[in-house]
Amino acid sequence: MEPINKLKIGLFIPCYIDQFYPQAGIATLSLLNKLGLNIDYPVKQTCCGQPLANGGSENEARAVYLNFVKNFSGFDYIVSPSGSCVYHVREHYCILEQTDEVKKVRQNTFELVEFIVDVLKIEDLKISFPHKVGIHQSCHGLRGLNLGVSSELVKARYSKVNRLLEKAEGIEIITLEREDECCGFGGTFSIFEPDISVKMGKERILDHKRNGAEYITATDSSCLMHMEGIARRNKQNIQFKHIAEILNYSRL
Repeated sequence: MEPINKLKIGLFIPCYIDQFYPQAGIATLSLLNKLGLNIDYPVKQTCCGQPLANGGSENEARAVYLNFVKNFSGFDYIVSPSGSCVYHVREHYCILEQTDEVKKVRQNTFELVEFIVDVLKIEDLKISFPHKVGIHQSCHGLRGLNLGVSSELVKARYSKVNRLLEKAEGIEIITLEREDECCGFGGTFSIFEPDISVKMGKERILDHKRNGAEYITATDSSCLMHMEGIARRNKQNIQFKHIAEILNYSRL
């Protein structure tokens, strides 16, 4: 691999982070800059197309997909603070003609944590976060991007998120009773099945609270948004932070 400061990195910030959680996008950029990377933010980027596809309109999403490829095909890597969006680019852009540009974008789009661990080969970011933290393993990241091993598999357990967080000064990562259960958001699932969605979200929050979490973190703001909304409505005293925000807490 070329020296990291020679790599051209395109930063992709998903719609809901741009609109609702800009602090997660800013933390991602700040962290990548601290790592000495050459970061560019293509100003004509839009959505990855996931909402259209989830709503059953994937053919209509083709133009969005092509715009993504046009904006990001010139980069060595594309990095995003969203496991679900990264998974969508890798797996759903298969409906496009597989040109060299499309294949390059699909192969080189990475979620932030997996980029740090798998591409940069960094496992200690020299961070400090003296709090009790519960890690919510989002479905797309866990089972789609293999950020960890899910409980239904008979394999040695690992978590790339844990590997980065466990070295943080002062942190205590709590043990959950159901460490990889879905939060219930699921995009349109939360709209069409709101009762089930909310019930699942409540169970996730209670698991964290029972085990003493002060913060819940995840690689997807959509999961955090769902659980935070439930927690606020029920006046539960627990905080939510995207993983990028914690990883950006430098102790240097």
